[in-house]
Amino acid sequence: MANDKLGVVIVGTGFGCITHLPAFRDAGFEVRALVGRDAARTAERAARFGVPHAFTDLADALALDGVDAVTVATPPHTHAETVLAAVAAGKHVVCEKPFAANAEQARTMLSAADEAGVVHLLGTEFRWQTSQALLARLIADGAVGEPRLATWLLHIPVLTGPAAQVPAWWGRAEDGGGWLGAHATHWIDQIRYTLGEFAGVSAGLPLVADRPGQSAEDTFNIRFRTVTGVEGSLQSSAGVYGPPLMTTRVAGTRGTAWVEFDDVWLADATGDRRVEAPAELANPAPIAPPSDLMHTAYDLLHSMGIDRAPYTKLATAFAALIKGDPAPATVPVATFADGVAGQITLDAIRTSAADNGRWVECTPHREPSRD
Repeated sequence: MANDKLGVVIVGTGFGCITHLPAFRDAGFEVRALVGRDAARTAERAARFGVPHAFTDLADALALDGVDAVTVATPPHTHAETVLAAVAAGKHVVCEKPFAANAEQARTMLSAADEAGVVHLLGTEFRWQTSQALLARLIADGAVGEPRLATWLLHIPVLTGPAAQVPAWWGRAEDGGGWLGAHATHWIDQIRYTLGEFAGVSAGLPLVADRPGQSAEDTFNIRFRTVTGVEGSLQSSAGVYGPPLMTTRVAGTRGTAWVEFDDVWLADATGDRRVEAPAELANPAPIAPPSDLMHTAYDLLHSMGIDRAPYTKLATAFAALIKGDPAPATVPVATFADGVAGQITLDAIRTSAADNGRWVECTPHREPSRD
């Protein structure tokens, strides 16, 4: 390398430019190239953000000098091909979620990365979001006792009405589109590393909004049980009118912890109180991306810039691991092994939904990453 900065290639010109590009730069990476499907758009965005190379062929980017890593921010059905090419070239990889089309494909990606000996991380940036990190720490420290009941609820009207446009792939179930992959993957990850692996699920995946031609769901309704005995429910819809509804709550044998926006609260026999986040879990104020990058309702989900600071911490951990240093210990990183485990849960949810919500076991089980 010409300098001590790690070189990264960003694959994807949407979320890749909105979040990955500034976050990896904030973490000290040099963005060597941008790879996209549309040559003109890719060149325009590379020039705008000062990226020296713009390609439509990943192989051209991988052949550049000074490329240590690849970060993949493309539609889910393209992840496997992109990741396998990157690890075959010996590059360290961060891959967005949903990780793969199914668990079998996910296992192939994990095996390839392990055999190549590269660092591989999953794009679970919200592990570093302050309230999520604090909730996980409280549960791990026994603040609620033994967790028994968990509830995640979110209704937001982002896909209601004729003006709520989404990328073409997002509306197609066969391309990995839909609200389950876009949103439930974050919750599934949080539950896995705070409450234990999923033992089984019963689910429905309805399309609530009137969106002709869309085959992917805009809503999920999931009942689950973890291998540690926690009973829980996940319900979220982006296709409902009305004011937002938001609940994240874990109840245990000695107390209950919950999230209200960015604050975490704890209730037990001594009363209710807000829990102050320690300095190492705090994030700087969000920086909104340029508004002209927001073209669809899907893009607007990222318009406040809340992903950037957590993603910077993910990229910082990634850099440390590439250099052979220990990752910061404040939050555990998620690897492709977590991608496999999460995909097993997604597959079970889809199987259940396709069979009138029957109970489906999530096997095989594995302990979530904690180091």
